[in-house]
This record gives sequence, structure tokens and C-alpha cells, in this order.
Amino acid sequence: MSLREIINTDVKNAMKAKETKKRDALRLLTSAFKQIEVDERKELSDADVIKIIQTQVKRRNDSATQYKEANREDLMQIELDEIAFYMPYLPAQMSDEELNSAVNTIIKKIGATTMKDMGKVMGMASKELSGKADGKRINECVKTLLA
Repeated sequence: MSLREIINTDVKNAMKAKETKKRDALRLLTSAFKQIEVDERKELSDADVIKIIQTQVKRRNDSATQYKEANREDLMQIELDEIAFYMPYLPAQMSDEELNSAVNTIIKKIGATTMKDMGKVMGMASKELSGKADGKRINECVKTLLA
């Protein structure tokens, strides 16, 4: 069963259980899938679905941060609730130790020694660790290890 089918099933289950917040959050997700399919005229793979979910989570995090700065706790909570509904569909995130180890391995492969090599390291790390770690976390880890 594909990830998209699982999400559609969860939308139906949320409808039956009258979980309106979950239903609405997952509907927003499915509409994002449909939008990409129509715009790009392609069938989405599980990898595409994961990228879309990650994009939606990032948007929600940015919105929640802005709402917090504006002292709008009510709106911030809505965004955080939606993130909580999306997280089970994403692959497990790497711990800090695992991320450090993976980035160290990449640095050794490339032979990077200074901050000038950061672009090379980030390019390879982003490809290898996509879905497993957020780009911001990867960036911070690379900066720490190359400094």
C-alpha cells in the first residue's frame, strides 16, 4: 500500500471518527498532492509524497514561529497540531549522534578540511540524508564539524 493510499484511508477514518482537525489537516495534504499532479502532470511516488509532506511541515513551522512572535498562541497551536498529524507519515529523523556520524563520514569521503569545502559537503549530505534530517540541522552540523 502506497503512502498516498494510507493517507487517503486515514482521511476516511478521521471522517468516521468525527476528528475534524485531523480530517482537515490531511485534506490539505491531499489537495497539495493533487495540485502537484495537475501542475506537473505526473503520478506521485512515495518519495514525492514525502517531499511534499516535508515542505508542508516546514511551512507550518515557519508560520508557527511567526504566530509566536506576534503573540498569537491560538493560531500557533493550530499549526503545531497540523504538524503533529503529518509527522507519522515521514521517515524517522536521525538523532544528533547519528547525524554527526553521517556528516563526519561524508567529510572524510570528500576530504574536506575547511569552511571553503562546505558547499561540496552540503551537496553530498543533502542527497544522502534527505528525509532523514532537516536541511537546517545538516547545515549546522557541517558548520560545527568544519569549524
